[in-house]
Amino acid sequence: MLIAVPKVLTKDQVRACRKVTDDAKWIDGRATAGPQAAAVKQNLQLPDNSPEAHQLGDMVLEALFKSPLFVSFALPHRVLPPMFNRYGTGQFFGSHVDAAIRGIPNSGVRIRTDISVTLFLAEPTEYDGGELCVLDSYGTHEIKLAAGDAVLYPATSLHHVKPVTRGFRVASFFWIQSMVRDERARTMLFDMDQTIQRLTSTLGLENAEVVKLSGIYHNLIRYWADT
Repeated sequence: MLIAVPKVLTKDQVRACRKVTDDAKWIDGRATAGPQAAAVKQNLQLPDNSPEAHQLGDMVLEALFKSPLFVSFALPHRVLPPMFNRYGTGQFFGSHVDAAIRGIPNSGVRIRTDISVTLFLAEPTEYDGGELCVLDSYGTHEIKLAAGDAVLYPATSLHHVKPVTRGFRVASFFWIQSMVRDERARTMLFDMDQTIQRLTSTLGLENAEVVKLSGIYHNLIRYWADT
């Protein structure tokens, strides 16, 4: 399942991010790619250990964890620190599947990459091309969101970024290990949680059926959670 999370960052926060990225020193994006991905990757990245990456990463995660929609969908357990990339004219990222396991820098901790996240930092009018294309059983989804919006999709998905033909595509990208490993289980839990929230808004928190359904939801998390 793929989902867009709107307005993770405010426009003021996006402008603050872009001020940092516009002045930053970028490196070849292939430095953080595996052999297969590196063969089809042409973009630039902020160095993982740079002050700019840490500063902006903290801003992104703080904002993202304030989004109930994000938490409901991802059920996050561990999050890889956000990274940042830029595509200029002619740059692209060919079809690939993200690595299953990634290490959190300087921690000795490794995470299973269940969910991939892209947070857009450039408005769609700033560049041509550069669509994120995610392939699933329903076909190919082309994604190009407003600056400050994020998209979450299964890290198991085959995906690519189309060549940029004008301007610069700037984004943050990272991965999440969910408390619930199984994608189908996460989807059912997300649907149930969204239903509970809608029922709560009309019937109230103390409604007996809402309370019962909430109990079922949390017991299913207990059953499926891997923490």
